[in-house]
Amino acid sequence: MQKLSLEDLDIQGKKILMRVDFNVPLDAQGNITDDSRIVATLPSIRYVLQEGGSLILMSHLGRPKSKKEHHLSLTACAKRLEEFLHLPVTMAPDCIGQDVEELVNKLKPNQIILLENLRFHPGEEAPKEHPEFVEALAKLGDIYVNDAFGTAHRFHASTAAIAKFFPENAAAGYLLKKEIQFLGETLKNPLRPFYAVIGGAKISTKMGALTALLGKVDVLLIGGAMAYTFFKAQGIDIGDSLYEEDQIDKARFLLGESHKRGISLLLPCDTLITESIEKGAPTKVVNIHEGIPKGWKGVDIGPKTLELFTQEIQKAKTVLWNGPLGVFEIKDFATGTLEFAKAMAYLDAIKIVGGGDSLAAVQAADVAEQMTHLSTGGGATLEYIEFGTLPGIDALSLKK
Repeated sequence: MQKLSLEDLDIQGKKILMRVDFNVPLDAQGNITDDSRIVATLPSIRYVLQEGGSLILMSHLGRPKSKKEHHLSLTACAKRLEEFLHLPVTMAPDCIGQDVEELVNKLKPNQIILLENLRFHPGEEAPKEHPEFVEALAKLGDIYVNDAFGTAHRFHASTAAIAKFFPENAAAGYLLKKEIQFLGETLKNPLRPFYAVIGGAKISTKMGALTALLGKVDVLLIGGAMAYTFFKAQGIDIGDSLYEEDQIDKARFLLGESHKRGISLLLPCDTLITESIEKGAPTKVVNIHEGIPKGWKGVDIGPKTLELFTQEIQKAKTVLWNGPLGVFEIKDFATGTLEFAKAMAYLDAIKIVGGGDSLAAVQAADVAEQMTHLSTGGGATLEYIEFGTLPGIDALSLKK
């Protein structure tokens, strides 16, 4: 990797300002329901402590409206991090300001402070309009480390703008370095055949990545609700299924482009349908070319599609999977996604899984450990595939 990384730094006695992604899901009581993003940053955190550095961690959580919102405090993350490290983690009252600076000045080697939610300030998401916010963050550390791949596609204060204050000391943490390795280097020259499996609800959020993938893959499998936009583009009745009217021409373009390039673009051949997207609702399976009746909507791939997709990927040497194949969050409609995850687990191939729902699926199927790489980014994963880099990566220092 050409970018500076954690091991290239002289850390002892230095204050390390590290951007992490602690944007974790919380229940109604404010309890963390999935701490995998915190776990993913532990190698970088432990390395800094072992090397005698002190840590100032910064993250966002949720979408506060540029003001303090108690339910979006990072306090729960500080407590969970303490449990993992068996060390005290000081929770700062804010992310900038005199009180924070005083806490940081007292910080000794092997000690940790977690700054409060960055998005409580408008400067985090609009650094060009609020350069004073970026400068206030930067003065807290001697070295900057970005270990938050999930936010590296955004030009925010803590993910990109801040790096200019550390011209030779802005480095990638272990997590970011691993993402660059798998999504950049591995997919740039993949072992072939290279298969991509793209699901989820919308083409609009994945159009750029889908177009880019047509120039890289040997076979492209489409599932999830986005498949119904492709069916609509072919004149197939989709009943009341979710689709994007303004993306029909783009779906036709992708179908035509795949044919022109000789790329196999496989859509479901049958689908599970229901009259109501809720637990216990009646369902049936229809052949997609017979169409979906009015009043019914597609919610999962059917058994023939599952068989087709699982047989197809047996040929792969590299597989990228992003997005569930059905309404995965409701158990009655999760069969296609879960069974596909199990089929992925036993492939003799490089298996890269990205996107929150896809990660949840491999975890629910208890096959996460059989995957080669679990990408922590959703939008970041797709944008990295599309553009080959991200603002948060571009901003880092080059190795000497």
